[in-house]
Amino acid sequence: MNWLITLSLCIFSIIASASPPKITFAKVDSNVAYSKVAALSFSPADQKIVYGADPLQYALLWRANELDTAAQKPLVVLIHGGCWLSAYDIQHTYALSTGLVQAGFNVWSLEYRRTGDKGGGWPGTYDDVKAGILAAGKYNNSEFDLASTVLVGHSAGGHLALLAGGEINNLRGVIGLAAITDIEQYAAGENSCQQVTKNFMQGLPKDLPEQYDLANPSKQPLHINTVILQGGKDNIVPAFELDKLDRKIIILDDVGHFDWIHPGSEGFSTLTQRLRDLTK
Repeated sequence: MNWLITLSLCIFSIIASASPPKITFAKVDSNVAYSKVAALSFSPADQKIVYGADPLQYALLWRANELDTAAQKPLVVLIHGGCWLSAYDIQHTYALSTGLVQAGFNVWSLEYRRTGDKGGGWPGTYDDVKAGILAAGKYNNSEFDLASTVLVGHSAGGHLALLAGGEINNLRGVIGLAAITDIEQYAAGENSCQQVTKNFMQGLPKDLPEQYDLANPSKQPLHINTVILQGGKDNIVPAFELDKLDRKIIILDDVGHFDWIHPGSEGFSTLTQRLRDLTK
């Protein structure tokens, strides 16, 4: 009998050690700064999956609580933002991935080539994102079903998510967080992120009208289950006639650009609730 007790204790010990300690994200006031998000603690990803030949073509997988059956948990495919620039990589959303997995979702967070990387910019960046999404559906003998997968993108990643969600229509839904919904209008702006749109597109709308049409969520079909979450205090990605998108729009008046990716924010609570609504 003693050996059964010993075996049970060993199994419990292995399971306990396999699950990282839960991180508590303190509540924060609205309109949080990027520096606060970048400084957050996070749990390491469970696995790195390569979906292409370039070193930047990979996904990081965070699995839901191992005491549950991860395959029964919904999958979130996450696309980080950063003005499409190589200077801003996947790392600033590690805390967001951690918060989402602690909320009960599997997370497939995509890295991809961006402006400044060989092959990055339009359309290479978008091609990477589509390939990374499709790779999630093929992973581990189709462990994750795209039909129960929600695509989530923040800022420039939201722009890419809206486009990809309209093209890969067997997804459960798409959530754009402070997403760039009209890239033509965005390119005409004066903030630092708006000004580098021309680098991503390799020109301005007047010079590349056809390319901008293809890259513009406002002119492309969107997934039927698309939700746009926008902050009223966002001075990086202002809202551009969101009602014309004919999709569900939620505006939180006091929320800023980076609230959506901070697990201690009101914006994050709204995000997780919308994910549960889409996947229930």
